[in-house]
Amino acid sequence: MTNIIDVHSHYIPQQVAQNTAFFKVGWSDLDRQLGIMDQNRIEKSVLLYPTSDAHLNMGGWSKLSKIYNESIATIVKKYPDRFIGAGILPPDSVEEGLKCLMDSNLRVISLASSYEGIYLDDEKFFAVYEFAARHHFPIHVHPQIMNPIGNERLNDPLLTPVLSYVFDVSVCLGKMMMAGIFDQFPNVNFIFAHYGGVLPIIKERFDNTYQMLRKRNFVKDLGRNPSEFFKNIYFDTSGSKSSASLLCALEVADAGHILFGSDFPANQNLVNSINVVTGSTIDAKAKNKILGENFLELINS
Repeated sequence: MTNIIDVHSHYIPQQVAQNTAFFKVGWSDLDRQLGIMDQNRIEKSVLLYPTSDAHLNMGGWSKLSKIYNESIATIVKKYPDRFIGAGILPPDSVEEGLKCLMDSNLRVISLASSYEGIYLDDEKFFAVYEFAARHHFPIHVHPQIMNPIGNERLNDPLLTPVLSYVFDVSVCLGKMMMAGIFDQFPNVNFIFAHYGGVLPIIKERFDNTYQMLRKRNFVKDLGRNPSEFFKNIYFDTSGSKSSASLLCALEVADAGHILFGSDFPANQNLVNSINVVTGSTIDAKAKNKILGENFLELINS
């Protein structure tokens, strides 16, 4: 079995964590993270920003991005064989953030699925996609936890993270598809967390509804069924412990577009999450692709 690349793990610098409402405990322990990686034969982990309220308490997105990115870059420099850094961008000054990324050793861009109700189909993010295509940065899309879709109705400590977070990812993906982002930026490798939210469950509904609405000219011509777009997008497993979920996702995209992600430390049971892949009915070649080979191809392309 190939060594594992974890494309969805989290570390929050202490200076950032102490300015959040939720992430103060257990999200800044790098030694523990390395120990758990060793226990589970995880060769490298991508360090992603989980989205938080830190920017509200740190003087805005620009200051947060600078402090966060510099801290992650320092970790990557110290442990180049163990971590891959994902940088964040201030959504209110994207161009400034991209200039800073050029001067860092970060290799992935971490975006939230939305920012104050603005999704990634907005033109303000086009510069990000142009940069990503030009410099071969994969873009990881993580659920927005600050006022995600439906939160004004749910606003519940259990229902919001279970439902609104993943729905926000699905809405983001859908809006990008409808806006033509995947066609306009075909050379950008987008990775959507949590299998794209509810996408594996509604793939057939996307196609059936689109075909029905096209017959009556109720929806614009996308040029192909929605499911054809999904085949070219990457999805991470986000700590799933369900083999059925993996098999469902493989009906949306092939094994070459699924990436293992632990969602550590939100998910502490890495053994079961890895077993979803290793214990599945797919062949050994597909398992190796999901566990590490796919991401290595992305990052080295």
